[in-house]
Amino acid sequence: MRAAPPPSTQRSAPRHVLLAVLLALAAQIGWQAKQASPRAHAHDLPPAPSLAALQLAALGDPVALSKATMLYVQGFDEQAGVSIAWRELDYGRVIGWLQRVLDLDPRGQYPLLAASEVYGAVTDPVRARQMLDFVYARYAEDPNRRWPWLANAALVAKHRLHDLPLARRYAAAIRQQATGAGVPPWARELEIFIAEDMNERDAARALIGGMLQSGQITDPHELQFLARRLDQLNADHKQDHKP
Repeated sequence: MRAAPPPSTQRSAPRHVLLAVLLALAAQIGWQAKQASPRAHAHDLPPAPSLAALQLAALGDPVALSKATMLYVQGFDEQAGVSIAWRELDYGRVIGWLQRVLDLDPRGQYPLLAASEVYGAVTDPVRARQMLDFVYARYAEDPNRRWPWLANAALVAKHRLHDLPLARRYAAAIRQQATGAGVPPWARELEIFIAEDMNERDAARALIGGMLQSGQITDPHELQFLARRLDQLNADHKQDHKP
């Protein structure tokens, strides 16, 4: 027969000791949970590098670098652990980067689209005007391709900024400079509607008359529309000046 094993010498800890250990562990966990986690800090957008430096870095492919640079700028509002509102960005620096993107690829449209429809949509009127003025400044370099973004800038100036003179200045630039066949009638006529909104009907009549006499408009439907609109304005003018 096997000998019986000797009695165990291990003794369980008293319950009050176990309870004290559990309470201490719970207190430690609670203290750790209350400690503030490290806060992520947003970094400012750095100034845009010189065009010469970017051209050197492009290694003969400025269009590819232009697209990569635009992605960098567009993604800057989302940093690790931080989301930056557009209105908190340094718009002067944002414009500097958009300038460089456009310089690298003058045929690219995205910098002007972003300026007029994204960064220009902020509720801060000062920042919005900065972006709209940037679009206006670069528009004249290629009016027949860049007119959509200036037209959008005119609408932003009219409906969001409630600045009709600014909207008309943008619309006038479209009428005067965007003369290509691909420019739609509504874009050329935008200044007329804004002049009417400003209650400057005489100016609207003069604009329509000038467009009809210029010979630039050849589409019969557009000519018919403008002629009808001019007749209506002339009739209103006579009605307003009846003795």
